[in-house]
Amino acid sequence: MSITEFSIGRLAALTGCKPATIRYYEKIGLLPEPRRSPGNTRIYDQIHLGLLRFIKNSREMGFSQKDVRVLLDITGQIHHPCADVTRIAKAHLAKVDLRIARMSALRSELEVAIQACDGELVASCRIVEALANSPQKI
Repeated sequence: MSITEFSIGRLAALTGCKPATIRYYEKIGLLPEPRRSPGNTRIYDQIHLGLLRFIKNSREMGFSQKDVRVLLDITGQIHHPCADVTRIAKAHLAKVDLRIARMSALRSELEVAIQACDGELVASCRIVEALANSPQKI
């Protein structure tokens, strides 16, 4: 292999993705299948490296696989207007804001329950009561 070609182990080390994750992304079509050596070993290149970094970063930001697939399709079309990327990012931001609001409400509820706990018996524990009755969903 040349300097611009990678085994799955090397690609995993360069991106922080596990080999099983790389194979999974290939299986579902997010990452194109690499060429194979005569011994049937996967041989990845710079394109795979760039795509895998994009996928990993997108997933770490919380984008769904569906959104990542659309973003990959769009980024493959360099003359495509950026409006579609912006639309996807704005929709994702709205979901992030909603989760933050829910987490903030949950934090407040948990904080109140902890402060109200007398530390005595479980039967009178405000934390247990809050967990049993909380309408919050994350």
